Amino acid sequence: MSHVFPRHTKSDLPIAASGDGCYLIDAEGKRYLDCGDAAVSCLGHSNPAVIQAVQQQVEQIAFAHTGFMTSEPAEALADLLIQHAPGDLDRVYFVSGGSEATEAAIKLARQYFLEIGQPERRHVIARKQSYHGNTLGALSAGGNAWRRAQFAPMLIEMTHISACYEYAEKPEGEGSFDYGQRVANELEAEILRLGPDTVMAFMAEPVVGATLGAVPAVEGYFKRIREICDQYGVLLILDEVMCGMGRTGHLFACDHDGIAPDILCVAKGLGAGYQPIGAMLCTGKIYDAIRDGSGFFQHGHTYIGHPVATAAALAVVRELTERELPARAGVMGTKLQSALEAAFGQHPNVGDLRGRGLFRGVELVADRETRTPFDPSMGIAGKVKKAALTEGLICYPMAGTRDGRNGDHILLAPPFVIEDEQIGELVSKLERALSAVL
Repeated sequence: MSHVFPRHTKSDLPIAASGDGCYLIDAEGKRYLDCGDAAVSCLGHSNPAVIQAVQQQVEQIAFAHTGFMTSEPAEALADLLIQHAPGDLDRVYFVSGGSEATEAAIKLARQYFLEIGQPERRHVIARKQSYHGNTLGALSAGGNAWRRAQFAPMLIEMTHISACYEYAEKPEGEGSFDYGQRVANELEAEILRLGPDTVMAFMAEPVVGATLGAVPAVEGYFKRIREICDQYGVLLILDEVMCGMGRTGHLFACDHDGIAPDILCVAKGLGAGYQPIGAMLCTGKIYDAIRDGSGFFQHGHTYIGHPVATAAALAVVRELTERELPARAGVMGTKLQSALEAAFGQHPNVGDLRGRGLFRGVELVADRETRTPFDPSMGIAGKVKKAALTEGLICYPMAGTRDGRNGDHILLAPPFVIEDEQIGELVSKLERALSAVL
């Protein structure tokens, strides 16, 4: 009998015993093509450069509290990230994961306005059907009704505008660009409703991951969002925890949209699964306000800037940049999209195939023509997850795509080192899994 407290108490999970490139291998020797570990394993499971970096760092120094010392790998990693970062991003605050990164971003935004003498700015605006993490501040920013419901009395008051979800929410007859501008302008309306001098930040995912299934914004949407934020002095926080670090074809996902945020959050692919790590990047302007004001960011965790974690992430980012793996993710993502379209483009229960790079979503529907989702009581997403595991495929099915209750999608996020034949393997295994369920 296990004493581990699992995510699902009625689950009976295989034991992960080893990894080999794009595959996880359980204790019985069964191999699983790993395309759904929450977009973490961008390099696969046996990268020798990262393994060596972790081993060497442990031998040198495993831990030094950042209240007393910094470390060489943390300094080098920050330099490398800023070297490639968009816009005016200039400082890196390391954490242990995505929820910590978004939580830190919210708190930094608030402290920034305190430091510059605008204490009335307190509101955060985010989007419906977003996901920003499971800590209470991050969960408050998230717009997924199911994830929020039982904790609602404990959450901070934040407001949510529409997602940019073209497949399900763009009316017939409206152009993509016009749709994007219209839903982006909801931000301005909400700022005016709350009071322009009271809004401190807008938070969004460039490509929405877990809760919508790899939904990118339409062209022009984020440029309009950036204009609105600039007009009203609102900080733009981009959550690239899942979609960043090369996953969508650029090292930073916002590069596709031609904009830069004031604060940016990354995690998952930053450590590629070799160590728990995340990071919050901010502009020099925000950092200078703290430095020239109180001089102290009133926030922190024991393991921020952990030497072993930053050493692993440094090796990961070097692999990504020196081997040009984000560009490879773009190329292989196009191949994956083509393979998905060939297999499921006319499937009666596949409504949409979407995404960027190696970040792809398959939306499942009861009726392709009307785009009607399955009845949530059918538990389609959970059944697909189980059937895929049986076939030797780890994917990321999720329920509640449309509104937190209705809708089902499958998120596919294979390692950037996936080969052509493994794309074929992915699609054939997913075909068999969907056939077993649908």
